[in-house]
Amino acid sequence: MNQAVITKTLPLVEVHGVCQTYDKGSAGKLIVLDQVGLTLAPGEIVGLLGRSGSGKSTLLRSIAGLIRPSEGAITFEGTLVSGTPDGIAMVFQSFALFPWLTLLQNVELGLEAKGVSPAERRKRALSAIDLIGLDGFENAYPKELSGGMRQRVGLARALVVHPKVLLMDEPFSALDVLTAETLRTDLLDLWSEGRMPIESILMVTHNIEEAVLMCDRVLIFSSNPGRVVAELRIDLLQPRNRLDPAFRALVEDIYARMTARKDAPARDGVFPGTGIAMVLPRVSTNLLSGLIEAVAAPPYVGHADLPPLAASLQLEIDDLFPIAETLQLLRFAELAEGDIQLTPAGKRFAESEVDARKQLFAQQLATYVPLAGHIRRVLDERTNHKAPARRFRDELEDHMSQDYAEQTVRAVISWARYAEYFAYDEESDLFSLDNPT
Repeated sequence: MNQAVITKTLPLVEVHGVCQTYDKGSAGKLIVLDQVGLTLAPGEIVGLLGRSGSGKSTLLRSIAGLIRPSEGAITFEGTLVSGTPDGIAMVFQSFALFPWLTLLQNVELGLEAKGVSPAERRKRALSAIDLIGLDGFENAYPKELSGGMRQRVGLARALVVHPKVLLMDEPFSALDVLTAETLRTDLLDLWSEGRMPIESILMVTHNIEEAVLMCDRVLIFSSNPGRVVAELRIDLLQPRNRLDPAFRALVEDIYARMTARKDAPARDGVFPGTGIAMVLPRVSTNLLSGLIEAVAAPPYVGHADLPPLAASLQLEIDDLFPIAETLQLLRFAELAEGDIQLTPAGKRFAESEVDARKQLFAQQLATYVPLAGHIRRVLDERTNHKAPARRFRDELEDHMSQDYAEQTVRAVISWARYAEYFAYDEESDLFSLDNPT
């Protein structure tokens, strides 16, 4: 926590009952955020943690005034957010730099939009560039900079307008591991030393360790729709040690919360629910096989704790969870309380040769993925054993967006091809039984 600003007690940002929905026509409404509330106090870093589809970035853009929520209210220093408020700046996941402008000109851009004089723009931009460690590169163009340097430019561009609140949307996800770690450390140093002209940071992340490393509080979001399902306070002193038992315990706790079984039945159209209209992730069978093999092998021997498994495989939430949950959907594994355990079918898969694996995968696909079974039944019933993929996309679009429908069909195509359950021709966009098992 930044000691320089903790004397203030009133929240900087308050979010009350925010909902974000999009009209899908005859298919109804897509709910992205559902009754989300949070506060951001001076002197703290708060993390929004969850997987893709949980609406975290949508919420961040709503706070920045870039999106107007469908319902609810967002205030900044007690004033309702309408448009882009002064005092809030944002660092995006992509570097979002103008390639035809120099580093200095990119940093000056926000000040120019605010009508700041050229002399003052230059003075403040040079100060921000010096602060984030890029002095000497003022006249370089983005193409001359590394990814880490370009993200530092994005940070300088946000800091130069002297915001009270800094919003960060996965600021390190596009960087390699070492560069991201360096930038995190430098940012935390600037924050703890009170050298940045900001009072609070609200950041979106998919990285559990990053959240525990950087944040004073973490809000955990569920997906489809996005809701705050848990809030944890991180009371560890900075700088934090990833090997500290207390640090590891917090990471384990978050994994357990994010893999906890839900008592309420899943809704149609929401993975991993039930029914034909189940949104499926595009996870390759290579990744599915690889995770089964990793969990089956020593030291796990069929039962793995997710944090060390993720660390050993260098996978983050958005990489690991779709693979693990697809294995759960296919009944090759069970997820609970931060652990993954292979089922008897998963163990048989790990021990089998290629042809036997395909046969087992086809059985699980037919039994536990309703869309795959539906397509196969239609193909079996037709005399020519062919059906247009468009027919199934149209069915899915009655329950989900066009993008999700396409993603779901593509996932089934990939899994069915591996299992030789049915075939698909890209050119004609037709399913068939040309190469059935």
